Amino acid sequence: MLDLTEPVLPGCAPWPADLARRYRDEKLWTGETFGDVLTARAAATPDRTAVLDTAHRWTYAELDHRSRSLATGLARLGITPGDRVLVQLPNRAEFVEVVFALFRLGALPVFCLPAHRAAELVPIAEAAAATAMITSGVHQRFDYAALAETVRAQVPSLRHVLLVLDEGRQLPEKAYDIAEFRDEPVELVGPSASDVAFLQLSGGSTGIPKLIARTHDDYLYSVRRSAEICELDSDTVYLATLPVAHNFPMSSPGILGALWAGGAIAMTPDPTPATAFPLIERFGVTITGLVPPLARLWAERAEAGATPDLSSLRVLQVGGARCQDELARRIGPALGVTLQQVFGMAEGLVCYTRLDDPIDVVVSTQGRPMSEFDQIAVVDDNGNEVEPGAQGNLITQGPYTIRGYYDNPEADARSFTADGWYRTGDVVSVRSDGNLVVAGRAGDWVNRGGEKVSAEELEAHLLEHPDIRDAVIIGTPDPVLGQRICAFVQPASPEQRPTLTTVRKFVRERGVAAWKMPDAVVVVDQFPETGVGKTSRKELRQALADGAHGSRPTPA
Repeated sequence: MLDLTEPVLPGCAPWPADLARRYRDEKLWTGETFGDVLTARAAATPDRTAVLDTAHRWTYAELDHRSRSLATGLARLGITPGDRVLVQLPNRAEFVEVVFALFRLGALPVFCLPAHRAAELVPIAEAAAATAMITSGVHQRFDYAALAETVRAQVPSLRHVLLVLDEGRQLPEKAYDIAEFRDEPVELVGPSASDVAFLQLSGGSTGIPKLIARTHDDYLYSVRRSAEICELDSDTVYLATLPVAHNFPMSSPGILGALWAGGAIAMTPDPTPATAFPLIERFGVTITGLVPPLARLWAERAEAGATPDLSSLRVLQVGGARCQDELARRIGPALGVTLQQVFGMAEGLVCYTRLDDPIDVVVSTQGRPMSEFDQIAVVDDNGNEVEPGAQGNLITQGPYTIRGYYDNPEADARSFTADGWYRTGDVVSVRSDGNLVVAGRAGDWVNRGGEKVSAEELEAHLLEHPDIRDAVIIGTPDPVLGQRICAFVQPASPEQRPTLTTVRKFVRERGVAAWKMPDAVVVVDQFPETGVGKTSRKELRQALADGAHGSRPTPA
């Protein structure tokens, strides 16, 4: 047995001792590691399918062996417990093999998205002091191997680049083929459950990346509780539709929830209906998760008819951003599924609508906290709790919500209260039944002449317009009012393009206050997207600043 034990990752904020003791006494933190979970599943059901994609189908025994083999090879290369390893892989079976190999070794995956480029990856690698990077060769005509070399040239700590290569692809100079490190497994002394398991990225990071350190104990509680609420079992087939390194498809309940339940993970490299729908039929997918723009695309495709057989799909989750009521009402009937709204964050708190909730709860709320040990409060800008049912800023703490970012005291000062509550940045209200209604991000409000306009609220009105397929509200700088309201809209058809006059008339007739009226309308065929398929408000703001749509919006 190789003894690889050493202290792991200083710079992470611990839970207070009394809370940690309580979580252990209550059996929320069970002392299991991710490696322990896979070992137990492989022993119980060795021949059951664990992971499949268009090129692979591995049983639990095969996945267990492959992860042990790769962990041994990575140890031979010199990767040790506590080393940070950038993982930038698309949705393919090897992603699961790689991360479980790192879990077993006690090295820490740093989860990066396929859409990341050098401008994002270099600061991430520097902040994590990464020693290695595991990525693709060429994927979807993009050269990830060349990208990795660009990152390595700028980050002195990054010593090794390992590639998951498709058959027939040539190995670039200075890189390793990961297949060279699938050694005969040797038993390793791996991490303890209280050790950090991996680093995730906080959404919307600017400046120094905000890295989220999650332990085996706290994250496995989140995974286990999610799997219970989503009613996963050994017959579950979870389709990883969104980029699998993102928190939502990883753990809510995601691929890790499916493995915890003894079910199967299916991977699709492309979330569009043309690719994903046939795979739902082929793999017998029972549950998947989407962001709202993709959910709209799926619903529209299903409503158009002539789709593959989607009858195996029982639950469609929508999260990552607020799902407007108009879209939420369409999803179930269009796809023949139970809609489940998911609201949460990589830092911790996850809320779900339950599968047996009344339809008004499913359509109109973003669910309630998944754990009775989650603590939430809604406060004003001064930190005082608001009246019950009123809107305010959501703060939270609990057994799977971090107490601080990795080695980033400036971000901690902004994002955490003195006593460790996380400031989520979301504006919400809590109904009397405990379900949350998300009004938007704190930054998604337009301050027009001192009156604050919720982007979410105005977007919901615009989505009822018969000529508008989708809408995003952006605040634009104005020397007199501070900000004016610009509505980006996608037309429902090329023949009917909304105008500022028709939009304002429509909103006015819905009884909306005059100061909430859009000051400009910009018609676009599609919205720019982030790496996980959310609408990029940042790019829309930049497009306005650059005059990319012909001219900057003018006052109405």
